[in-house]
This record gives sequence, structure tokens and C-alpha cells, in this order.
Amino acid sequence: MASNADLSALFEEFASILEILGANKFKVIAFQKVARALDAMADDAATLAATKGALEAIEGIGASSAAKIREYVETGTIAELDELRFQVPPGLRELLGISGIGPKTISLLWKERGVTDKTTLKAKLATGELAGIKGFGEKKLQNIAEALTLAEQSAGRIRLGAALPIAEAVVERMERVPGVQRVAYAGSLRRGKETIGDVDILCASSDPPSAHAVFRSMPEIVKVLVSGDTKTSVITSRGVQIDLRTLPLASFGAALMYFTGSKEHNVRLRERAISMGYRLNEYGLFVDDGKEGPQHRGIEPVVSATEEEVFAKLGLPWVPPELREDRGELAQAMPKLIELGDLKAELHAHTRASDGSMTIDELILAAQAKGFHTVAITDHSKSSFQANGLSPERLREHIKAVHEAAARHPTMTVLAGSEVDILIDGRLDYEDELLGKLDIVVASPHASLRQETAVAMKRLLKAIEHPSVRILGHPSGRIVNGRSGLDLDVRELVAAAKEHDVALEINANPLRLDLRDSHVKAAMEGGALLAINCDSHERDNLDLARYGVLTGRRGWLTAERCVNTWDRERLRRWLKRG
Repeated sequence: MASNADLSALFEEFASILEILGANKFKVIAFQKVARALDAMADDAATLAATKGALEAIEGIGASSAAKIREYVETGTIAELDELRFQVPPGLRELLGISGIGPKTISLLWKERGVTDKTTLKAKLATGELAGIKGFGEKKLQNIAEALTLAEQSAGRIRLGAALPIAEAVVERMERVPGVQRVAYAGSLRRGKETIGDVDILCASSDPPSAHAVFRSMPEIVKVLVSGDTKTSVITSRGVQIDLRTLPLASFGAALMYFTGSKEHNVRLRERAISMGYRLNEYGLFVDDGKEGPQHRGIEPVVSATEEEVFAKLGLPWVPPELREDRGELAQAMPKLIELGDLKAELHAHTRASDGSMTIDELILAAQAKGFHTVAITDHSKSSFQANGLSPERLREHIKAVHEAAARHPTMTVLAGSEVDILIDGRLDYEDELLGKLDIVVASPHASLRQETAVAMKRLLKAIEHPSVRILGHPSGRIVNGRSGLDLDVRELVAAAKEHDVALEINANPLRLDLRDSHVKAAMEGGALLAINCDSHERDNLDLARYGVLTGRRGWLTAERCVNTWDRERLRRWLKRG
């Protein structure tokens, strides 16, 4: 059955192709509105399609769009979309996934210079054939070239936020299969990497053929690449490869270690095992008998059932999966890493006052439902006009509204703040007098994200030094798989943040994950504070915190160094120092 995400993607495709073809802009907007409505729905659209009028009752979905949804649910296709696809080269649709190259740009490249795919775009950029198109100056062409290079570097990899829900759904489904004893996802996904090549699922089962049969028959599977006694590889309708491996329960721990990786971490473990007279592989830890081969036939492993016992037999503490990157994790004591349950505050969130979807009260209640004691209302500042940023006059009224809402929720600490743009020269977007009226200032870069390192650092350091700033929001401004953002001197940034007692943000939105894991590690080594914020715009955005926690853990973050874990009074004292 088609998911809401699948249907949303189809209507996004409708809108994009129509825009490439130069269709009426209102028709394009209508399809985009349907895509957003489908993406935001809690109910299953495919199920609603069976009830007359149910889809049409949803804001943004008209009768024509509802009919298309029903057509897809019933037939697996939409005739009008199929016809549109024939009107543009298929390679143009691939260009839509490249940051900064929108449908209008693609339309011009196609109609005026014959660009039909990534290959022709790259070739024509190299030969200079794209010069002379109206509105395409040297800088724009350079930006397109950089975006194309970034897209090629990230090809075939999907974001953590897209991969993890897929893996969790498969695990949940496989757990219900008769004969299945244990199921877990492994690979770079279990290590919490920001992008994933494919999804690895391990399954211990007393009936492997049944497990593989159920896996192959999942409704989202569009192609089976290979299927055997122990491994099945499939492609889903979202283009994600998932590999299922079945194995004996007795070997599950060793296999989970092996297939979690990383490759470099596994090499270190095998070297340690050899030095102790053992041999380690995906089947277990064996006494080394000098024989070659992946499995010691007829020889029982010393340990193999759990990761913990394998690590212990090697004289090591259990290493959290996020740290298994061969970055010294086997040579030092394991810290107690931050956990999702440690978070007690959301310090970067937006309401309808700027570009959020919740009222102030709704955001407060959502944070309260998460068990938080504090929530900061930090709507955008005036320069973020695309996000309905607040003018100074609107901000003054907004501060008053936040304080009034705080009085209605006395058990919560509600902060009147702002996500204030850091302008290109490092100045903040409001005058000091107005900044002084805020309970918290999250200073973030949103524009001019291609500055040279020296210029960018001067800009960010000036913001950190401002006495009103408490948090530096998504410091590089990058988008995972989409925009590289500012090239930072992280050590210098960390030193300044420590000196001025400013927290560096790990923006938990999986589109950002900024700071990235390596930067978090540098912040931990340099003594700076960090904040994990969801940058909430919608009710379910608070659930994104887990991606920030995963990124923090990859950077060795402990709860003590994350301001969102502090108790109410400690957090209040820190904010007052600003």
C-alpha cells in the first residue's frame, strides 16, 4: 500500500515537471500544497481513499487531487503523471535533487542549451557553453558546478533521518514472523552516521526460509536483487537497498559486532584477538588453531552470543556503536555518553509568529509532553524574510505574548527568545536594546554561506563575543547531501565558545546535523559547551532529538556538557550570565 511519503513525492514530482514545462504557477502551487498536506498527515491517505469524501475533507486536497490519489492506490499509477513524464527527458528529474538547481533553472538549461541530465550539465559547464543565458552570471554557474560536485560525492547515500525509520519498521515487522528470535539493524546506520549507503538487518531465526519469504513480500519492495539461504537483498519503492541476513541465535552477538563495523574498528578488534591467541569473525571468538577459513568447523566459539561477552573476553568494556570508528575507542576508558532521556529542555523552536505551525501554547504543551522543564520560543529575526522574520515592533509584541503564555503554564519555564540572524559582517539582526529584552538569543548564519574561512570565522567570532548570545545555532549552515555550508576553523570556534561560555548547537534536524560529529568531538576536546536542539517548526519535530543525540554520541558527548540536560535552576543561572 502506498505510504503518505510516497504519495507526497508523486505530487512533488507533478509540481516540478509542470514548473519545468512552464505551466501555470497556480497549478504548480496547488500540487505543492497537496504534497505538503500528505506529508503532514497523521492518518493514512491510502486508507482514507476508500471512504467517500474523506480525502477531500483535508485542507489542501481538492476533488481532482483526491481522484489522483485514489487512482494510484487502486492501480499503482497516475495516468496524467505518466503523460507528463514523457514530456521531459528523464535525466532532468534527477537534477531536481541537486541543491540550488530548481525547476526554473532546469527549464532554462534544457530549452536554451540542451541540458538533459547530469552528464550533459557537467560537460557544458566544463566547455563554457552555459555562458550567456539570461540571469546566469559567472557566480551562478560556479554555484551550480559546486552543487553538482557535492551531489556526485553523496550519490547513493540517504540521510540518517530517512534510513532509521525504514530500518525500524522492517525490524518491527520481522519480529512478528514465526521462528524469529532476534532482529536488529546494523552497519553505519547503527553507528549513527549522517548518511547511509544501504540498510543491514540481522535476524536470528529457527526458520530462515520463512523469514526471507516474509522479507521479500513486504509491500514496499519493488525489486529482489538476490535471495539465498542466508541473505536477501531488495530495493524499496524509495530506492533504498535493504539486506537481510539470517544466522543462528548463538552467533548473533559476534555477527552484530561484525556487521555494525566500522571496517577499521573491526580490524583493530581482530588484531587484539590475534595478540591474545584468538581469532575473531562474524561467527564468534575462537581459540586460534592455525587453520584458515571464515568459520572454524567443528570447533565451538569461546563466546559469540552477545557483544558484551565478546568485548569482555578481549579485556575491553562494551563500546557504544556510535564510537566504533577507530578513533581511539579501544585505547581509553569509555565515557557515559549522553542519552535521549537526558534531555530536559528545547532551546530553539519556532511558532506561527514566524515559520512554525504551532501556536505558543501548543509548543509549550508539546515540550511539556516530552517531559521537558524548559522551552525557548525563538522565532526568526527580521532579515529572515523568507521565514516571516519578526520586525522589531512585532518582536516586542511577541515577547509580551510569550510572557502571557508562560503565565498560563506555571509548571514550565518558558523563555522569550529569538533565532537572530548573524549578518555577513558578524553584526546581529536586532539592536542591543531589543536583544537585552530577550531571555535567550540563538545566533545563526542563514545567508552568505559560501564565505571564505577567514571571513566566515571573523563573522561567527564576532557573534560569539556578543554578550547577549547564549547559543550559536547550526554554525556552518550546511544541509546534509545538499549544501556544504561555511568552512569553519573548528578549533578556533571552540576556543571562542569556551572563553565566552557560549554553547555550540547540534541542530538535530537530520537535514542539518550541524555541528557534525567530528566538530562535536573537537568541542569536547576543547572544553566548550554544546546544545542539542530540534529547531522545532512542527509538533513532531521534537521527535528529531534522537538524531542530535546520535550525532552527539558520535562526538563523545556526555550529558554534563550539554546544556539541555541541566536542571531548571542551573540552566537559568547560565542563561542569566549572558
